[in-house]
Amino acid sequence: MARDILSARQDFPILDIQVNERPLVYLDNAATTQKPQVVIDTLRDYYTRYNANIHRGNYAIAYEATEAYEKARAKVASYINAEHKHEIIFTRGTTESINLVAYSFGERFVGEGDEIIVTQLEHHSNYVPWKLLCERKKAKFQVVPFDENGDLDLEVYKSLLNEKTRVVAVNHVSNSLGTINPVKEIIQLAHDAGAVVLVDAAQAVQHIEHDVQALDADFYAFSGHKMYGPMGVGVLYGKEKWLDAMPPFLSGGEMISNVTPEKISFNVLPYKFEAGTPNVPGPIGLAAAIDYLQEFDEQELRAYEDTLLNYGIGKLKEIPGLTLYGNPKQRSSILPFNIEGIQHFDLGVLFDARGVAVRTGQHCTQPIMDALKVPGFVRASLALYSNRDDIDALVESIQRAIKMLKGAKKHG
Repeated sequence: MARDILSARQDFPILDIQVNERPLVYLDNAATTQKPQVVIDTLRDYYTRYNANIHRGNYAIAYEATEAYEKARAKVASYINAEHKHEIIFTRGTTESINLVAYSFGERFVGEGDEIIVTQLEHHSNYVPWKLLCERKKAKFQVVPFDENGDLDLEVYKSLLNEKTRVVAVNHVSNSLGTINPVKEIIQLAHDAGAVVLVDAAQAVQHIEHDVQALDADFYAFSGHKMYGPMGVGVLYGKEKWLDAMPPFLSGGEMISNVTPEKISFNVLPYKFEAGTPNVPGPIGLAAAIDYLQEFDEQELRAYEDTLLNYGIGKLKEIPGLTLYGNPKQRSSILPFNIEGIQHFDLGVLFDARGVAVRTGQHCTQPIMDALKVPGFVRASLALYSNRDDIDALVESIQRAIKMLKGAKKHG
């Protein structure tokens, strides 16, 4: 029987702390989520009971560490419905996963005159690696714009696809606007044109559907720390046919099969892409986070987060002088806004004085800011432990900041 979502807060010890003598109201979940006690305990258990390097040692705790690490790989494969567990590559995070594909796939399959399509909604980690690849390979860099609502212009996307398109890189959910992109349609159109698709799922895998086979994604990248797991661990899913054809990204131990002065041969998947000593406890902690997430009914969790998001949107729209950015067809977990006449950074500082944690700035999405013609904005972002009290505390902090700063200007 699935757990009640409202019981989740008790599982996150950091939510009991105080900041500036006020209870922490944590609304920076798009940057990183907090960790449930079970994940913290799992990491402690690894370091205190079976800390060892994996795949090499022939002693008891090395066997245990290796088994836990590989069970984590199988857990991730099942969670995203990969066809094979060896299609799961462990990395340091979404950024490294995307760079792996940009370098490795790009080295083998992208050449002069080819084209790569990204979108204006991308995080820099799914924008810059492809731009740099185009510069190295003398390929053409194409960008799909978004409209006034924050939705991608699919007609422009369709017009850009052609026989020279090699890669389409798109996020499933925008980390700045919360737009849920129609990635299944985007993937199908790309495949019809003969291109492969990398999906940045860093903001999606913990909130919405994550079936890579149903999406037919060629590559799918995400980070453990944004889904209640540890920092420093990420996942790259890649279809077996592409991973087999790609050269290694890093070289060294574990990724080789045979080394002689004459020839080097590479290890089988997934180890070809996991050079050196990995972050062993990272995947083990990520597996614990997945187990935790699966204690809740997935549909109920999505419905809860959507209801809370709509509550937040409604509350923010009532505030005079507040601009809420984007009105996409589908949105997930993100509340981006500015207050007329007040710097977003100043708002963040004033919120912190009330114990409210949000993110301010460009959110590693300068193309979005340029399109909106703003230097940055405040981003409040939700998680399964968020509730209406958090939204109300944010609204109260906004109203207090407006009164304080606009009052000071009036009398200044």
